[in-house]
Amino acid sequence: MFADNPALLGLVTIILGVGACLGYFFLSNLVLDKVIFPAKGEHAGRNINRANLVRPWLFLFPALFALTLYLAYPVFETLRLSLTDRAQGGAFVGFDNYRQMMNEAKFWEAVRNNMLWLMVVPALSTAFGLLVAQLTDRIRWGNLAKSLIFMPMAISFVGASVIFKLIYDTRPADQNQIGVLNAIWLKFDGGIGSILLLQVLPTVLLLGVAGVTIYSAWALVREGVAANRQRSLLQMMLRVLAAAGGLWLVWTCLNFITGIWIDALPYGAPQTWLTVPFWNNFFLMAVLIWIQTGFAMVILSAALRGIPEETVEAAIVDGANPFQIFFKIKVPQIMGTIVVVWTTITLTVLKVFDIVFAMTNGQWETQVLANYMYDKLFRANDWGVGSASAIVIMLLVTPILVWNVYNARKEMR
Repeated sequence: MFADNPALLGLVTIILGVGACLGYFFLSNLVLDKVIFPAKGEHAGRNINRANLVRPWLFLFPALFALTLYLAYPVFETLRLSLTDRAQGGAFVGFDNYRQMMNEAKFWEAVRNNMLWLMVVPALSTAFGLLVAQLTDRIRWGNLAKSLIFMPMAISFVGASVIFKLIYDTRPADQNQIGVLNAIWLKFDGGIGSILLLQVLPTVLLLGVAGVTIYSAWALVREGVAANRQRSLLQMMLRVLAAAGGLWLVWTCLNFITGIWIDALPYGAPQTWLTVPFWNNFFLMAVLIWIQTGFAMVILSAALRGIPEETVEAAIVDGANPFQIFFKIKVPQIMGTIVVVWTTITLTVLKVFDIVFAMTNGQWETQVLANYMYDKLFRANDWGVGSASAIVIMLLVTPILVWNVYNARKEMR
C-alpha cells in the first residue's frame, strides 16, 4: 500500500517521527522526575538539582546518537577499511592501500583536477557574487535580478549538469546544432572576428586573472611578513600555501595564453567540448560557478547592506572615487564574510561528485577525488583503496572546517 502511494508513506513517516520525538521527551522526563530523581522525601531538593543537571542531556541525546551513528562511526569504519584488504577476508594490510592509491595515475589526475577546481571555482563564484551584489543594489529592478541569479540554487547538481550538457551538445556538421556553444562556434571561420573573440579576449581575461592573482599573493606574503610576530605558525603556513597556489595559477594562465595563440583552432567544425583534455574541466566548473554565484551573492549582499553609511559618506567627502570606495572601504569591512563564503564554496568543491559523474564520469582527464572514490568502492569493489581516498578527502576538508569554526568563535568573542 505504501509503495504505491509515496505521499501516504511520507505522511506516515512524518507522523511517526514527530510522535516518536514527543513520546521520547515526555517519557524520559517522566522517568527522570518520578523514578530516578523523585521530587519528594528528605532528598527532594538534591534530586531536583540532579534532575535539572541531567535534563539537558536527555534533549541532546537524540542528536548526539544520530551524529555518532551517521558521522563518527562511518569515519572510524572508513579508516579501518582503508587499512584492510577485503579480498583477504578483511586482513590488516597497513598502508598498502594508500601506497597502491599513490601509484595510480588516475589518483594524481583527480588530485590535480581538484586543485584546479579549488583555484578557480571559489574565486570566480565569490568574485561574481560580490560583483552582482554590488551592482544590483544600484538599480531599481535589483531584487528581480537577484532572484534570477539565485534561481540556479534551486536546481540540483544533476539537473544543472543536464542543462549544461545540452549547451555543450554536439551534432554532425550537416545537422542543426542544438548545443548553444557549438551553434556559436560554427559562426567563426577565421578572420578578424575570430581573432578578437577567440584569441584576444581570452588573452585579456587570463592576463587579468594572472594580475589579480599576483597582487593577491604579494599582499598575503607582505602582510604575513609585516605581522609575523602576531601570526600563528598555522596562519603563516596557510598564507605561504595560498601564495604558492597563486603562483601555480599564474603559470597555468600563461600556459593557456601560449596555447591560445599556438594551437590551430578548428573553425567551422562542431566540437565535442567535454572530450577536450584540460579545457573540459573548465566547462564542468562553469556548472558549479553558475550555481554558487547565487549563494555568494545573497550572503555578500546582506554584508554590504550592513556596512555603516557613515564610512562611505566620509570617503566621499574625502574625494574617494567609486572604485576606491568599493575596494578600500567596503571590501575590507566585509572581508570576514568573504572568507566564510569562499571557504564554504571550497568545501563544496572538495566534495564535488554529481557534476563530473553526470557529464563525463571522470573520462577524458576530468577525474576528481569523489568520483575516484565512487569508482573504487562501487565499480571496482576495492573497498580498501576507495576508503583510503575517502580519508584523503576528509583530511582535505577538515582544516577548512576547523578554520571556519575558529573564525566563528573568534567573531562571537
